[in-house]
Amino acid sequence: MDSRSTPLSLLLQSWDKHPALRWGLSALGLALLCGGAFFLHLGSVGLIDETEPLFAEAARQMTVTGDWITPYFNGDTRFDKPPLIYWLMAIAYQTLGVNEWSVRLPSALSATALTVMGFYVLRRFGFPSPAQANDPQSSSGQRWAAAWIGAALMALNAHTLIWARTGVSDMLLSGCMGTALLSFFCGYTERDRPRVQQGWYFAFYTLTALAVLAKGPVGLVIPGLTIICFLAYTGNLWTVLWKEMHLVLGILWFVILTLPWYVLVILENGAAYTDSFFGYHNFERFTQVVNNHGAPWYFYFIVVLAGFFPGSIYLPVAIARLQVWRRSLWVDQPRSGQLSLFALAWFGVIFGFFTVAVTKLPSYVLPLMPAAAILVGLFWSDQLLRSPSQGWAIRLSHGVTVVLSVALGIALLYSPAVMGDDPAMPTLPEVIQQTSLLQAGTVVWLLMAIAMVTLWLKGQGRWFWSVHIVGFAAFLMVTVMPMGFIVDELRQAPLRHLAQVAVAQQRPNEPIAMVGFSKPSLVFYTQQPILYLSAPSLVIQRLQRLGDRPDAPDSLLLLGYPGRLRRTGLPLDQAEKLEETDAFQLFRVTLPLPDDLPPPPEE
Repeated sequence: MDSRSTPLSLLLQSWDKHPALRWGLSALGLALLCGGAFFLHLGSVGLIDETEPLFAEAARQMTVTGDWITPYFNGDTRFDKPPLIYWLMAIAYQTLGVNEWSVRLPSALSATALTVMGFYVLRRFGFPSPAQANDPQSSSGQRWAAAWIGAALMALNAHTLIWARTGVSDMLLSGCMGTALLSFFCGYTERDRPRVQQGWYFAFYTLTALAVLAKGPVGLVIPGLTIICFLAYTGNLWTVLWKEMHLVLGILWFVILTLPWYVLVILENGAAYTDSFFGYHNFERFTQVVNNHGAPWYFYFIVVLAGFFPGSIYLPVAIARLQVWRRSLWVDQPRSGQLSLFALAWFGVIFGFFTVAVTKLPSYVLPLMPAAAILVGLFWSDQLLRSPSQGWAIRLSHGVTVVLSVALGIALLYSPAVMGDDPAMPTLPEVIQQTSLLQAGTVVWLLMAIAMVTLWLKGQGRWFWSVHIVGFAAFLMVTVMPMGFIVDELRQAPLRHLAQVAVAQQRPNEPIAMVGFSKPSLVFYTQQPILYLSAPSLVIQRLQRLGDRPDAPDSLLLLGYPGRLRRTGLPLDQAEKLEETDAFQLFRVTLPLPDDLPPPPEE
């Protein structure tokens, strides 16, 4: 079937005759997509312990102290990440106020920029097959389809949605790194327009520098390895790096943007910074397990399968159709037709790099999700507007998608059995079971499976992508987002309430302490230092030392889980209980403590 003879192709060709309309509707569609995915209810739930408040409070302390060089949390230096995320949050605080919206705004904007840039690049270079780059006009319909499908897949996957709505540095890194790589590819295709090409390469160097200021050396290593692998494969390594990219000038500009802060923070903190950031948080994370974040070698296969589902099921066929073993085929193609190959290099470098790294976290592979969306978007546009292949691999992918959709729907009904392991919200399983959210989610996934089977039987498997996008969006609306409100109400709202009570009841010079696991959100919501007492058995000893100081307070506010508070051995029956929730208690403890307290019970 000729692609120009299908009704959809004819519709897209007529669409090309109205440029103002097509770009206006595309802009509206992107606004609705990004607004719903990244901004809807962005600030409606509190900060989520235990990582998000660390970033939020470090940024807030910058606005309080005026020190924009060294990040601090709770009175201690925080060298985990470079400053860009803190700077952006602090700017948002000063313009929009200190609130959850401001904390998450940099992440939401990063995801939006990446989605819009992905749409633009796919619209220009989303040729389903490299040969079509020789006749761009005839493939206009495919490129529009690739842009819409690819942008939707970029935004509507679990991995991106989680980190785009969380106030940490991961989405900022992914946004900077992804737009940098897409800028490089745009420059790579503009060899006949040197001034335009240099503009894109300048954007690449700038965005790579921002990636390094967002997360450190990985912001340079990953884009660098991706470009080197891609150019080496296509035989353009020397030509592009030295003749087109003006590498020396690019490195100079990169250094101008990145080096000043690193110099200033090292001058202020010396070896304390270099040992912590470069040694512990970069080198050691790559070479050994840090913070018990180890995992087997196949960990990221599972993460990508779940984080990009259901699009992840089609990644193998999307990659196999490229036939990368036929290198001569790719070398002979115009540069504008090599986007899928570039996306594969992007995906493969990140996947391989973090698989080799010893410390493993799900967020590490977030930056490969745009590449996955490009690969699958190009696959679906090829299926949609050309004669769709019905090979065994595609039929198998269809079948696996249907089976996993049914399995996921059924698993939702039994998920409360694995929800009760967080002591901060022990009643979560019961509360969830009292709602119909899980049943609604099950219905969505089963309806998706029925819709896919129906399309498959009618020989319209090429439309599976639409079921994926619409169904996943429906699942977010009817199950995931409402569950987020419930989790916030059970897990974080009590801590926010206790923070308000503590501040309202606090006497002059009276510290606030927490026993057991540290909840950084207390620092953010009280906007003052919190004394964290990690080991209940040592609390009496710590408080006796505090009471012996010349400037000792007369009392302190003590917060914790009831069980851990009991294990301290403190005479809480004689203390003033200020507030209690399902999971926490807040006491006022008089200081100094009696000298004849019995030893605390054994852990």
